[in-house]
Amino acid sequence: MYIRKLSLLNFKNIAQADLTLREGINCFTGRNGAGKTNVIDAVWYLSMCKSALTMTDGQSIRHGEEFFLLSGDYTADDGRHETVTCSFRRGNGKVLKRNGKEYERLSDHIGMIPAVIVSPADSFLVSDAADERRKWLNAFISQHDRDYLNALIRYNRALAERNRLLKQLQSPQQGELLEVFDMQLAAHGRTIHAARAAAVRELRPIVEEYYRIISGDREQVSLDYRSELNDTEPEALLEASRARDIANQFTTSGVHRDDMVMKIGGYPLRKYGSQGQQKSFLIALKLAQYAIVAEEKHERPVLLLDDLFDKLDAGRVEQLIRLVSSETFGQILISDCNPTRLKAILDRSGGDYALFSVADGAITQERKTARQLEEEAQTGETKTAKETAGIGAEAGEAGIANESGNQPAREETAAGMQSTETDEP
Repeated sequence: MYIRKLSLLNFKNIAQADLTLREGINCFTGRNGAGKTNVIDAVWYLSMCKSALTMTDGQSIRHGEEFFLLSGDYTADDGRHETVTCSFRRGNGKVLKRNGKEYERLSDHIGMIPAVIVSPADSFLVSDAADERRKWLNAFISQHDRDYLNALIRYNRALAERNRLLKQLQSPQQGELLEVFDMQLAAHGRTIHAARAAAVRELRPIVEEYYRIISGDREQVSLDYRSELNDTEPEALLEASRARDIANQFTTSGVHRDDMVMKIGGYPLRKYGSQGQQKSFLIALKLAQYAIVAEEKHERPVLLLDDLFDKLDAGRVEQLIRLVSSETFGQILISDCNPTRLKAILDRSGGDYALFSVADGAITQERKTARQLEEEAQTGETKTAKETAGIGAEAGEAGIANESGNQPAREETAAGMQSTETDEP
């Protein structure tokens, strides 16, 4: 799947932009804070209904405005077309539409427009607590397994109710109600555990192979799944921990305590891996995610590589570019602050690419692909050198790049819904 047209209105520091993207590699370069990551995040928003960063919907509205609007026109690998719009207005909430139809639940959209992102923020998967790795695993599996997502939502609800009861427990009769929640947690927990265990088993060999390629076969890594349910049935686990749960007033056992264990050379990656090794592992993990989602959905996700050179030497970046330039991967959006460095590596890889420059929220296309130029010539859209220079000057003055000539859709007026997603175990 790839996004042909991307429109942004009042999104973060971007006042307005209408972009025509190519199927393969699209690069966005500019100084820190220029807005490169905001373009990447807009594409993620249209896939996952939320920012890839730790920002609320309200924080994604451009300063001084009351709403933002994102719109994407997609072409699937089988040729069908999809249009997704996402809008948020202060006081009204978020509205997400696919092909003009508003979703009743935002969670129903997850997996419809598959995407995989690699960004500097991924470092938390190595450095932070286990709940961050669980959240990533949840998002990954939910993109291609609707039953898992439903079990996850129901598990979270039952867990919240059980924890609330534990804080209020005053009589033996309430203890019987605990058994009701235990049954729900056991049933949904078993589904979650089975899916996570299978996912990590499938990820493991692909992560190891991609890491070998990126690192030049210099190190060996491993990925494992740690869960209390690996050795104990959920019913027995909850029964054995009940006294401790009552004393602590929260549920101390279950799949909400699972973890993924990452190692390099047989030792914990967090303690013994360099920053470059950790980043290489995370890229290998995300590329493995890409491969599995593409196989499960028969659809290549959009691959987003934000701040590509962060913590990686040029050799590893070049290996990565060669890897993702193959036909295995579809559309790729790359951001970097150094256009000279990025262009040199892309030119050595021999593939075609489009290049955009970003400055203070204004986006201009610096390089078109051969296919884009060919299509423009066929449709009579190619301008004379003088006309092109004039259009470029006008776009620069306006602070936008509008190659399609289309105006972005107006802000939706339908009442926004609140997300049904709960805190993930």
